[in-house]
Amino acid sequence: MPVNTVIQVDDINLKLSNLDKVFYADGFSKGDVIDYYIRIAPALLAHIKDRPMTLKRYPHGADSNFFYQKSCPANKPDWFNTLSVWSEGRGAHIHFCLLDSLPSLIWVANMAALELHPSLSRADNISCPSVMVFDLDPGPPASMTECAEVGLMLRAILDSYGLTSYPKTSGSKGLQIYVPLNTPCGYEQTKQFSHFLAKSLEAHRPDIVVAKMKKSLRTGKVFFDWSQNDEHKTTVSVYSLRAKARPSASAPVSWQEVEAVYEQQDPHLIDFDCRQVLERFEKYGDLFAPVLSVKQALPTIGASVDYNN
Repeated sequence: MPVNTVIQVDDINLKLSNLDKVFYADGFSKGDVIDYYIRIAPALLAHIKDRPMTLKRYPHGADSNFFYQKSCPANKPDWFNTLSVWSEGRGAHIHFCLLDSLPSLIWVANMAALELHPSLSRADNISCPSVMVFDLDPGPPASMTECAEVGLMLRAILDSYGLTSYPKTSGSKGLQIYVPLNTPCGYEQTKQFSHFLAKSLEAHRPDIVVAKMKKSLRTGKVFFDWSQNDEHKTTVSVYSLRAKARPSASAPVSWQEVEAVYEQQDPHLIDFDCRQVLERFEKYGDLFAPVLSVKQALPTIGASVDYNN
């Protein structure tokens, strides 16, 4: 592919620039970034197409300065869809990008949006989260192995409440657990329930779990971040690239794979770069697809929790 070119996708002409620019230390280029997003789009678009999107842009590559962009770029083309959401903090509407088509995904990739951070809500009901998320982040020397252990404890608790959950890697160091809801629910409910589980796990296993924000408390433990369940926050999308030393991506995994990490004490078993993520999609399909359709209601909290199920 030439350094600069024009491609046509769905009858839309897209100008692509600086395709040979190296974005990752291993030589992975901007053209490779765009190619990855084109190839993973059949899985990715279903998870992001109707959600307000925050872009994390790296104009000069993954190891350079970045910025978050909530308001869709002013130079967006006429065909590009946005969603207007009122922001109390700004006292104004934010016009978020909606990545609802392959051309829109390619366009933001060409704008060096390496990472995609969607809302937990869909555009048609912005005050209602369709999922509840738990972000497990290891504080060195803890690793994915400890995240797997905590993730399995969390799964047991969720199972005891009759809630099915789905794991994915963050594409960085940690593990993220999604609980699909797809039923009427408010952020106060998901925030209250996730905070309750965080405090319960911290009390049960203070040797490995910390639910408080203070970074000095995280050494050798897994930070159990329940606070992502907030209408003002976002979590990196499944299949999104991450701006790390190599082109890693957030990958859906099975609970059997998480069990293997813990049993074998091998944090690298589910450490995938984007090439491997593509191979896994071709082999297994979209392991995260149930998150889009499984319907579950949050239970009333207050009863004792089962850590072993």
